[in-house]
Amino acid sequence: MEIVVKPSSTITNKTGSWRTNRPKFLHDVCTACSICSRVCPEGIISQTEKTNTSGKKYFECDLLYCKGCGLCAVECPFKAIEMEKEEK
Repeated sequence: MEIVVKPSSTITNKTGSWRTNRPKFLHDVCTACSICSRVCPEGIISQTEKTNTSGKKYFECDLLYCKGCGLCAVECPFKAIEMEKEEK
């Protein structure tokens, strides 16, 4: 039996259906500091080409692979990410 324990393992295993909470990115609060993408254990948060009202290219995550751990929301110093209950 093989156990996957390395970071970014969800890229090969769609785990988005497992979560109970999901991140909600508040684009106009985002300062594009990229802390969220650096702390994501699955490496599924990336900067978009879209800009917010401040002209910053904000971040989003791929919800197909997000486990809903909430690290991005906890570590965001600007509170630009909130965790919300997953609607199934």
